[in-house]
Amino acid sequence: MSIFKPTLDTKVPPPVVATIIAMAMWSLSAYGPVITLSAEITETLILLLVIVGVSFDVCGLLTFRQSKTTINPMDPNKTTALVTSGIYRFSRNPMYVGLVLFLTAWAIQLSMLWPFIGPVLFIIYINQFQIKPEERVMESKFEDEYSTYKNKVRRWL
Repeated sequence: MSIFKPTLDTKVPPPVVATIIAMAMWSLSAYGPVITLSAEITETLILLLVIVGVSFDVCGLLTFRQSKTTINPMDPNKTTALVTSGIYRFSRNPMYVGLVLFLTAWAIQLSMLWPFIGPVLFIIYINQFQIKPEERVMESKFEDEYSTYKNKVRRWL
């Protein structure tokens, strides 16, 4: 029996959400003011954001693997351990931080103002339809331990 009520929450995997938003960002790049940065600055920013984003994602995945708990965000009920070590000492959602950094790098690559809405929309959507449902499950499964962790570590950064 599931402790998590089925709702519209957590129906679309976060990487799919990020991909849909990335495509919308590309569509929006045909409109609005151009952002002009030198090629060197643009390439450096993109490289830095991608490296940090990959680092957040890989560190999050490895820490979950070490803790022998699920990495599947679509079924938080399968979580067997509260992970608070490694990158999870700095962010409760490092893999989502990584996706935001990728979307931000993509917005910079597109060099237009409107695509910068993409990372903001991703954060709003993931907070509502992914993180809040996950947090409900974590609070139910890990009670005081999760509350203590939540009070120590921020949701994003």
